[in-house]
Amino acid sequence: MDNKTLEKYSSAFTLSDMEIFIFPELLYALVLADIMSPEIWKWRDDPWFAGIKKMGPLKKIHRVKQYIMDHYNFNLDLETWGLTDKQTEINRFSDFIDIDLLSRSNALFGYEGDKYYFDIDIRRHFGLDKFDSDIIPYWKTETVEAMNAFRYKPNHEVGAGECVSLACLYAAALFIVAEVPLERIFLMGTPLHSQNFIMVDEGVLTNNRRIVTKNMWYNGTELSALARRALEHEQVTYVAHNSGWIHAMYPEATIDPSAYQTFREKLGKYLETLVDFEIFMNFLRDYSRHQKLFQICLPCQGSTKYIRLEKAFGYEHGSKNRLSDKTNRELFCEMDEEDLHLQPLDHRFRVDPEDPQFSSKPFPAFIEMLKKSFPALENHTGFITDLKKFVHTVPKLPSGNKTYITASELVSWRAGELTSSRAHQLTSSPSHHLTISTAASREEIIQYLSSIRHPASSIQHPISCIQHPASIIADLAFYAGRFMDSCDWNPFFKAAFERNPVSIEYFHELDLPAVYQQLLSWPGESLYEGNRLALPDEVVNYQRGDGMEKSITLVNIARSRHLQVSIRQNGEKIQILQGNNKFEFISGKKLTIPAILLT
Repeated sequence: MDNKTLEKYSSAFTLSDMEIFIFPELLYALVLADIMSPEIWKWRDDPWFAGIKKMGPLKKIHRVKQYIMDHYNFNLDLETWGLTDKQTEINRFSDFIDIDLLSRSNALFGYEGDKYYFDIDIRRHFGLDKFDSDIIPYWKTETVEAMNAFRYKPNHEVGAGECVSLACLYAAALFIVAEVPLERIFLMGTPLHSQNFIMVDEGVLTNNRRIVTKNMWYNGTELSALARRALEHEQVTYVAHNSGWIHAMYPEATIDPSAYQTFREKLGKYLETLVDFEIFMNFLRDYSRHQKLFQICLPCQGSTKYIRLEKAFGYEHGSKNRLSDKTNRELFCEMDEEDLHLQPLDHRFRVDPEDPQFSSKPFPAFIEMLKKSFPALENHTGFITDLKKFVHTVPKLPSGNKTYITASELVSWRAGELTSSRAHQLTSSPSHHLTISTAASREEIIQYLSSIRHPASSIQHPISCIQHPASIIADLAFYAGRFMDSCDWNPFFKAAFERNPVSIEYFHELDLPAVYQQLLSWPGESLYEGNRLALPDEVVNYQRGDGMEKSITLVNIARSRHLQVSIRQNGEKIQILQGNNKFEFISGKKLTIPAILLT
């Protein structure tokens, strides 16, 4: 296996943010791994989803959202998956990617985002300021099993995961439980965030645990402002779909060009709205620095009364009523008489919810109306620019000017092995779609994905049943899902022994016999069903594992101390030999460890 292929396939196990950034095939591979997992399929039996098949598409999505809100927390820390350093990772990737370009595009290698968004040092923002400037975290994207297992960690009562983990969980759950076709789900990664765009109704964004409908995007609340940040201020580095991916840094793409164009159009419509009084007030709620320019007037007990807009917005706190909608009269009645004025405040622009000039209009027409009504408004720096940004976000998406290439030809394309005539034809060639029906069972999906797997260069699988056009992403999904009875073990061991620092640090004060005793004391249950394996850091983080997983964890610790070890396996018994020490584990996995790889 060549070095790049080995790095990619080993990255399918560790799935760090930087690995997914460099190998965009991995993002959708994790979605498929979560779909193949039995965990999300169990949700269908939860009483919360009773009758979901009778619900409309948007209500189904809300149902899934609430389940995720109740069962998962957002988690992004430096302890869960440990630390590495820039030079180590640069050495891994320098043959595959321009490091200067990487540093301008990836948060861990120097990216600081839009200065409007990040007005603090990026390392302090992430809690890295207490380490040497070369230190960066392993922010690993969790499988659904690892997300669920957070409940075994101290101070965690439910599952958890970082933003990419939650995005992949959402994509899989919407497909399995809400029966949203994969064709309608697009995953977007920026240097600092991950979101999904779902082409249902007017469009739905997933944002960590929450969802954002088009109405919510424009409601001016703090939650919506947080959801807007990535698309307002960051480059979307890559987009993943069931037809493939497109990446801002790479000249080729595997996504279906027509699907990508549809996505751009639908997202563009989601990010633009007509403007009326409600939208205008929502804008002022979000951009509070402009509130001091305005006063609002409403009829009250036979007369019209006026109030400073910032004072009026203050009354929304703790009230179910809002200035921007039909409940503003009720909110007005809640206001203290001391804050209300019988005469207009001369130095402020006056807005009246009943004024017909606030009828729904396209942004240019609305601005013309404002200029006529409030000529002096143009003198206030940034107001019109901010309003335009609020009502019409222009996302920084990867350019569609790519060489579109099928997954099966990607390796040959990058190696320069395609003929010039074929390379020219690829500009309009779509990739092979992963055609999975929402009516398919889990077993049928696994069988289908197995049938289209494309073994990478020199990878030999125990099973070989390629019947359809190749799909590297489907192949990588079995690695991300840890299906070790059908995967090459070389990438697994590379990941286990090079990128699992938490297990090493956890036991650093114990000698190997003491490490063995503690591993034995933990429950012998694996996070992964069947012949799927956890990595050493998962074993240690959640303090449980099958005997085979514990034995690999022990070998990882021994290797980090430069101790010579060998392994023997006799059926369910696995022995690790180190000097005069013999450590034995019992495994329930029906797997045979390639012993030569562990010596």
